[in-house]
Amino acid sequence: MNRLVLICLFLLSAAPLSALEWQTDIETAKQKAAAENKTIVLVFQGSDWCGPCIRLDREIWSTEEFAAYAADHFVMLKADFPRKSRNALSAEQQEHNKQLAEKYNKNGHFPFVVVLDQHGRVLKTAGYKSVSPQEYIELLESYKSAGDDSDEVEAGEKSGANMQPYKRTLKLMGCRFEVTVVAPDSVQANEYIDLAVAEISRIEEMISSWDSESQTSAINKNAGIAPVKVDAELLNLIERAINISRLTDGAFDITYASMDRIWKFDGSMTEMPTDDAIKASVAKVGFQNIELNKEASTVFLTRKGMKIGFGAIGKGYAADKAKSLLMSHGVVSGIINASGDMNTWGKQPNGETWKVAIVNPLNKNTNYALLPISDGAVVTSGNYEKYVEFNGTRYSHIINPRTGWPAAGLISVTVFAPSAELADALATSVFVMGKDAGIDRVNQMPKVECLVIDDRGNIFTSTNIDIDKI
Repeated sequence: MNRLVLICLFLLSAAPLSALEWQTDIETAKQKAAAENKTIVLVFQGSDWCGPCIRLDREIWSTEEFAAYAADHFVMLKADFPRKSRNALSAEQQEHNKQLAEKYNKNGHFPFVVVLDQHGRVLKTAGYKSVSPQEYIELLESYKSAGDDSDEVEAGEKSGANMQPYKRTLKLMGCRFEVTVVAPDSVQANEYIDLAVAEISRIEEMISSWDSESQTSAINKNAGIAPVKVDAELLNLIERAINISRLTDGAFDITYASMDRIWKFDGSMTEMPTDDAIKASVAKVGFQNIELNKEASTVFLTRKGMKIGFGAIGKGYAADKAKSLLMSHGVVSGIINASGDMNTWGKQPNGETWKVAIVNPLNKNTNYALLPISDGAVVTSGNYEKYVEFNGTRYSHIINPRTGWPAAGLISVTVFAPSAELADALATSVFVMGKDAGIDRVNQMPKVECLVIDDRGNIFTSTNIDIDKI
């Protein structure tokens, strides 16, 4: 008996001295705040998917120091938006949290902290800050006298003043990247951008054909010799590329890397290649000669001298992965611009949709149109920057992998799709397929649209496109 008593006493002494008490109903919170003369701290979070939300809970809300202070000064109100089915809230609670978001968090920021008075009027808003519990307490206390007592102000309107876009430009994957995130301050923004840069660099290490140690280089070195074991991520990327090749009848083909480099677009070409040279240049090209073994996770190029390359899909894939990572860390809005491959999500701090400019290929210093875009990607392929001319004919740097001849007839193709990876691949494909076949193929694909400009400056679009001409 004595031993049992000692164990119980030990467990009680080891337990936290304070536990934060959370309310889940706004009316109950207001009543409690009025009765106890306290301030309401409303917290919007994604408890099982938002990285900063989880860190804020661990570093602030779950600490004894904060819980002890909050017990005497705050009424804590939680509006959680979990995504995993095991954490699903009741339908009634989901509707209540949705109504709170519509009133106090219109821009959908996570985590988002709203300090309210006893009547539910906004005093101030905040986000995730990497500070001590005491510093966060001081921050919340400073907000108590910051409100406007005359009229009720919605946090969704105030939050735009706290959240700003931050951009960093740098060279990654051999090209110019611009990473833009919407964040409460530059410190938080730089942390987010560092995450994106690390993810893009990771993708580059995996798919680079210039890095002799990459998995892609290993596949190419063993062409016609032996299968190469690769990560599931790379295997799946190659499988999707093959599917796009089938979809476009070979207009897109990652084995284009096997082509002989008989076309030069650096000003060094002085004469046309011969027909035989052009035909021979694509002898080793053919996505049909890629063998995948999903059980063994291997890739085998069946013909010696074959190569794969991700120049027409890699930047888009990297942009998708960086976007997905940032969203998982609670970044509610931003743009990944991979040398013109644009991938967006969320909205601008003022609540407006992001708009992407489409360059006028006949005058690249001007834009043809603006397209409102959210949670999607836009990619443009064009020959207005890289081409050669012989006998008055312009030959594009975009080569048809089936024939070895440069694509002709078009000067610009812009594709809008749910992912930058798909948009990247289709922009090249439509350019190769030509106006009629390309637009017809796009019209058969859900949530994909395109804008095509031919070599005479005529503009053609897929069925459901919506642009703002300027």
